[in-house]
Amino acid sequence: MKGQHLHLDCASGIAGDMTLGALIDLGVPVEVIGEALDAIGAGAWRLTHARVVKHGIAAVDVKVNTGARITAATSAPESPTLTPTPFRLQADHGHHHYGAIRQNLVASLAGDTLRRALEIFDRLARAEAKLHGTTVEQVEFHEVGAIDSIVDVVGTAAALAWLAPSGVTCASVAMGHGTLKSAHGVLPVPAPAALEVLRDAGGVMTDGGLARELCTPTGAAILAASVTSWTAAPTGRALAVGWGAGDLDFADRPNVVRAVLSEPAVVRTEIVWQIEANIDDMSGELCAAAAEAILAAGALDVWWTPITMKKGRPALVLAALAQAAQRDAVIAAILRETTTIGVRFTAYDRVALARETVEVATRYGAIPIKLAKDGAAIRNAAPEYEACVAAAKQHGVPVKQVYAAALAAYDALTT
Repeated sequence: MKGQHLHLDCASGIAGDMTLGALIDLGVPVEVIGEALDAIGAGAWRLTHARVVKHGIAAVDVKVNTGARITAATSAPESPTLTPTPFRLQADHGHHHYGAIRQNLVASLAGDTLRRALEIFDRLARAEAKLHGTTVEQVEFHEVGAIDSIVDVVGTAAALAWLAPSGVTCASVAMGHGTLKSAHGVLPVPAPAALEVLRDAGGVMTDGGLARELCTPTGAAILAASVTSWTAAPTGRALAVGWGAGDLDFADRPNVVRAVLSEPAVVRTEIVWQIEANIDDMSGELCAAAAEAILAAGALDVWWTPITMKKGRPALVLAALAQAAQRDAVIAAILRETTTIGVRFTAYDRVALARETVEVATRYGAIPIKLAKDGAAIRNAAPEYEACVAAAKQHGVPVKQVYAAALAAYDALTT
């Protein structure tokens, strides 16, 4: 699964256990998560997961049995009890210094799991420090410092490290509204820490339409540390879908997070420059010669568009596309080969399908076929025009005949 794209749908908000459940349902082996939890000494508290149904959606419900607050799952657990190991922190909702948590992570984890876990906790620590007017080194976690939250963060970090997605997207996360009770008393929803974490990360938030907390600080920090682009899911082919269940039941929707692993369309994103000039005093012959010279200077394309200028004068817009490295050479060619005394240019983002060339054997010789690929799918196949022209001249046949022969040869290869 490594190298694929991960998209998170958070219409009902997000929490750490929901994320972990969705990733397990997506296909992350429970053993991968268990090894990370054993490493930090959290194996003494049983992590179980069970399949539950939320408004008709079967989802994975993760529970961390600390022996104090969390009860067993409502159906038979599908994962083994993790190997008991003494944990260095308390299993209640007391205050825990971030320094102690961070020290334990650094001493116990490694690689991408450590990097992701630290990134999640660092974002939480920065938010708490700002909210409470202190430093990151002096931050004390309250609810976030509980064992179940630490398990959620480390487990999610291990799961994401195993998936190693090429990118993570999320269009928006539902936050909720109203109030909540915390260690600091009654606070507004969104939870101040969750709001600050997402503000700092540039996260896209929606209300969600429910008078309750939908996005927890842990869930917000997981998004902030993982999402590479706050956009809709990219075009691609879905490979796996996972659903993670929240604890509460909502009247109008399933309380779930959806994770989608996909193979994105293989496209190339680049910056191209469009260079233009209005010209009203060139003949058609000179226009054709200018276009050839501009293409020779490195333009990707050149075209002319008829327009009407001031005083009703007919004219042409000369436009050319060029990559950044060729922009100045194309501008120089336009100024040299046309009668214009100035040009304008604008940068555009361009997305292009991946391209590949294959050769096919025909009775007119080998002809290159240009392929446009969207992932593994071939979206377009076209014989190279210049090669078809040369072969047609050599054999004394129409170009269209060589073109058709090349397409037929390609079809024979692919069927």
